[in-house]
Amino acid sequence: MKPFTQRAVSIIKSIPKGRVMTYGQVAAHAGSPRGARQVVRILHSMSAKHGLPWHRVLNGKGEISLGGEEGQHQMDALRQEGILFQNGTVNLDHYHYEPLPFEEE
Repeated sequence: MKPFTQRAVSIIKSIPKGRVMTYGQVAAHAGSPRGARQVVRILHSMSAKHGLPWHRVLNGKGEISLGGEEGQHQMDALRQEGILFQNGTVNLDHYHYEPLPFEEE
């Protein structure tokens, strides 16, 4: 696994219940501020294998990017964790998670 991917997976795993991060925030903390799309690919391809809490990652507006049943499933999972939506948006100021800074070994 490449270093960016490894860091992103670790960051996503660290998001606690009832908190969220955006794709861009995960990317920035993993070392690539412009890597939001890569985070999307990581979530799509590695969530099941690594048990990632994919539902805790939203777009930069605090919205669910998925449509249909998947989007509804994500919203339901977040609501079960106590996250409230207002007009389909999560208040990022309130529910945002800030992980510890990554340190090179």
